[in-house]
Amino acid sequence: MSRSRTYRCLNCLEHTITREFDASHLSVTCPNCGSFERFVNEDVFEQFQAFEESPPSEIDWGRLERTEKFVVAERLARSTKTIEDFAIAE
Repeated sequence: MSRSRTYRCLNCLEHTITREFDASHLSVTCPNCGSFERFVNEDVFEQFQAFEESPPSEIDWGRLERTEKFVVAERLARSTKTIEDFAIAE
């Protein structure tokens, strides 16, 4: 039996859905806020939240846009990348 995965709406950050497959994100209409939005894998969201609360010293987290932050969080949570694999281009 496969493990259920939780995905969170990136617009309202309130609504979650559960699915029986593992993907980085889903795009569906959120029943909470009504927008057709990306729902991000909860593991990715948790990594994003951890860095928002305590930014990594290795990169200038505050300089990144929200989408860039989620890309970093997704790579760290769902691959073998480490924070040292990222650099901010001038």
